[in-house]
Amino acid sequence: MKVIICGAGQVGYGIAEQLSQEDNDVSVIDTSAALVAAITETLDVKGYVGHGAHPDTLEKAGAEDADMIIAVTLYDEVNIVACEVAHALFSVPTKIARIRAQNYLKPEYADLFNRQNMSIDVTISPEVEVGKMVLRRISFPGATDVVRFAEDQIVMVAIECMEDCPVIATPLHQLSALFPDLMATVVGIFRNGGLAAARSADQLEVGDLAYVICCREHIRRTLGLFGHEEQEARRIIIAGGGNIGHYVAQMIEEHQPRTRLKIIESNRERAVAISEQLRNTIVLHGSALDQNILMQADIQDTDLMVMLTNSDQINILGAVLSKSLGCKSNLVLINSTSLHQITDSVGIDAQINPRAVTVSRVLQHVRKGRIRSVYAVQKGAAEVIEAEALETSPLVGRPFRDLDLPDGIRIGAIYRGDTVIRPDGDTRIKARDRVVLFATADAVRDVEQLFRVSIQYF
Repeated sequence: MKVIICGAGQVGYGIAEQLSQEDNDVSVIDTSAALVAAITETLDVKGYVGHGAHPDTLEKAGAEDADMIIAVTLYDEVNIVACEVAHALFSVPTKIARIRAQNYLKPEYADLFNRQNMSIDVTISPEVEVGKMVLRRISFPGATDVVRFAEDQIVMVAIECMEDCPVIATPLHQLSALFPDLMATVVGIFRNGGLAAARSADQLEVGDLAYVICCREHIRRTLGLFGHEEQEARRIIIAGGGNIGHYVAQMIEEHQPRTRLKIIESNRERAVAISEQLRNTIVLHGSALDQNILMQADIQDTDLMVMLTNSDQINILGAVLSKSLGCKSNLVLINSTSLHQITDSVGIDAQINPRAVTVSRVLQHVRKGRIRSVYAVQKGAAEVIEAEALETSPLVGRPFRDLDLPDGIRIGAIYRGDTVIRPDGDTRIKARDRVVLFATADAVRDVEQLFRVSIQYF
């Protein structure tokens, strides 16, 4: 696949990194020569210095035979125009635009990005996607990752196995027998730096990160089974009142009105602006690294500090300082992958990688077959995929025990109608079922084949 990416910042770099690793032909455009040089030196991509919305630049990048353009610059209008030009002059089949301004995304303007109005197939808002991830992590504090599939009825939960985890050293197939009414299946295990699809005979060990696919109503019970019964935070401080912080505060006000919420914002104008838009949130102007500001925010009585500034260093240091002053736990936004490895040693309880969230949103439009949703885990080492089974799929009609699934694939749940099914040996997938599964990176192509659209279908 030939892909053009407009924007070589953090979002563009993350997308280019993933797509280039999969042997796609990737070209990256940016007005910054330094960013283009950096991305071409570290990744197997072509780089072009220029304006992503200008026809001559797109032509140089190979737009005439491109399969997809992904416009993820910092400017919504540039992204929109880049997609329009790619459509009008070069007939690029798939056009994805990053939209940051929430005014474009209001429900009353939902028709704006319809294909009849604009030549954009998909809009992505990394800030909103990350905000939703933050909210899920706040709601389920025992999980290290939470992602929803199948109309939000099926959830992938990543759970760390601590020393007091009750299911340690128990073969996974026995868990199904011990808890027959629990709609949850362990599908992947991350151990000692390696990630693998789970098998029925596998046993969990202390320190493992288990990837579990479960019914939405069974999330808390699943976390409890793994020994995680942390209480949801009721007193929260958010550091950073940008698009993500503001979105999170708005959603908490709307859906968790009993939560006592405060925001610390370093920019005075921004602090004034969000204080006028939020009803029940206290907004403080200052630095999250200022001990006086933290004490003014009653950090010692706070359940959770959520660090959402644009600086990884501030986020990490602010989280550590907050805990030293009495805050019970922290949740930190970290962009740099090189910093993810040090978080445990410095006292970070939970972290969110915005690059993973955005890349996953793009991948579902890159994958072939009837792929409805994708979420990449462990820097793309595996993916949790939701796919629709067609009549021609080799999975349809045969009991699970007779399915010869390729190595690296484990099916976690089936969504049929409005019912979630945990598969067992007798389960048969039907046409139109939505299957949520775990696949290691080298098995993703097999998944595409299992759910491919055959000519017989037509």
